[in-house]
Amino acid sequence: MAMLANPLPRLTDDPTGKALGLDLPPGRVIGPAAGPLLWYADDPATPEDWARLAPARRAAGLHPVLLGGQAELAEWELAPEEMSYPGDHDAEDVLEEFWAAYAEGELGLGAEDWPGLAEAPEPRADPDRRAAEVAAAATSEGHLKGARAALVPARRSADVPAALGWHGSANHENDVARLCAVLRSWEDRFGARVVGLSPDRLTVSVATPPTDGDEALVLAAEHFAFCPDAIATDLAEHAESLRESASWTFWWDWRPQA
Repeated sequence: MAMLANPLPRLTDDPTGKALGLDLPPGRVIGPAAGPLLWYADDPATPEDWARLAPARRAAGLHPVLLGGQAELAEWELAPEEMSYPGDHDAEDVLEEFWAAYAEGELGLGAEDWPGLAEAPEPRADPDRRAAEVAAAATSEGHLKGARAALVPARRSADVPAALGWHGSANHENDVARLCAVLRSWEDRFGARVVGLSPDRLTVSVATPPTDGDEALVLAAEHFAFCPDAIATDLAEHAESLRESASWTFWWDWRPQA
């Protein structure tokens, strides 16, 4: 795998990003000088900040994400060196493995065979526009209320958790790159974008959610395998909630180090 050039050192002395053709709000680069991890805004994000940061993806390979939660960023246990590369994993293999581990006797499905991946619906919305809409709404509600905007060097939006070395899913999967492989598949099939992370939660925007009930049920099985804690009811009810939904949020138990 060829390594991506990290453009963040160019923001160390130019945190507004003008040298990269950007207009960033006040912020700073975080991480070692030779390989910084992210650019991080000084103040909580406004509804306009995602659209303001979005050009960084095409101009510099920097993907916007909202980082929220009550824990200080230093407590997040970010460890990118512990993560593998998302492209080295197959999304269906990952989900089928989790399904076999967690689904037996659960959720009233009858036969508990892995149902495979849901088919991609016909595209209906622009993924980046949908991400901006979801991000704008998220800055004032839920686990991303008060979140700060960040820019992360990654090949694609789905890879952001692995690029950060995010440990929010550690009670389910220590190598979040395996989950990022699933996020890549959702990016391809449903126009998903990683919009926000807090210590134990992940939110993605969804440009093209399923409309067909049967495919929504298959996708609900994917969600269960990806994050069993996200299924508060049964698969059928969860599937119904996925139809026409503009975002999905997953959560895992998380505790900071003592």
